Amino acid sequence: MHIKIGTRGSRLALWQAYYVRDLLQAGGIASEIVIIETKGDKILDRSLSKIGSKGVFTEELEDQLRSGEIDIAVHSAKDLQSQLDEAFEIVAFTEREKANDVLVSHNTALSLKSGEPFTVGTSSTRRVAVLRHFYPHIKTVDMRGNLQTRLRKLEEGHCDALLLAYAGVHRMEYDNKIAEHLLLDEFTPAVGQGSVAIECATSLSEEKKAILKDLLNHVETEICLLTERAFLKTLQGGCSIPVFAMATLQSEQIHITGGIISLNGSELIRKTQTGAQTFPEELGTALANELLEAGADRILAEIRNPNS
Repeated sequence: MHIKIGTRGSRLALWQAYYVRDLLQAGGIASEIVIIETKGDKILDRSLSKIGSKGVFTEELEDQLRSGEIDIAVHSAKDLQSQLDEAFEIVAFTEREKANDVLVSHNTALSLKSGEPFTVGTSSTRRVAVLRHFYPHIKTVDMRGNLQTRLRKLEEGHCDALLLAYAGVHRMEYDNKIAEHLLLDEFTPAVGQGSVAIECATSLSEEKKAILKDLLNHVETEICLLTERAFLKTLQGGCSIPVFAMATLQSEQIHITGGIISLNGSELIRKTQTGAQTFPEELGTALANELLEAGADRILAEIRNPNS
């Protein structure tokens, strides 16, 4: 058996692809890596929210899945849209890395809690809104591009610090540039942050799917991410919507905290629910519905129709 692995070409995306390749190799499965450029990689002069939130980093990879040019596509789980076309499915989630956001800077003495104003680079509407809510003294600038591009812009003085996912910083071995690990109860991460999602066409052979799931899927992570993704799907969230969720397993129960924040940071709604591991998607959906009833529907309407 031979597996063709589709991936974006950034160093972090390639790290993920080689990680998957090594897991397959350990199970005796040969593979090759196919690099594919996506719309999100090509358009760097506009924020993600302006490009459009659906399939920015996945559409071209899915085209190759559909044609059979590749067997699987490897994604950062947080980049994968909450609702897949019926021609595709997620066959595995790898074990989740620590999911926190981190502040990265050449000045590792910087801290959001110091009260000192400085400029943070980020392309995430969630992170910008959370900064506006908890740390209004912090200025933000839009910062697109792969991790190395952002670090170069930091070096050039476009900002004083970057706000990034710990997983990517750690995988690229930039831990020495972390100035601050941010608290989950303030910077609750994007859905799926820290895990790698393995997508395939539904038409892929059942034999290959079974082997991929056996060698690549981390069951505890899968339960948590199914919960989070059901939450996101119900809210119809995407790159342009500042929603967040984090599920964990404790004593055979799923605990999920999720919420939404207005773009200007003025209003934050956060809720928590607990349920059985056997019904992850139902729990994620229930939490989303609780949020909608608590006012998330109004915040979503304001974001989607700002001039109404």
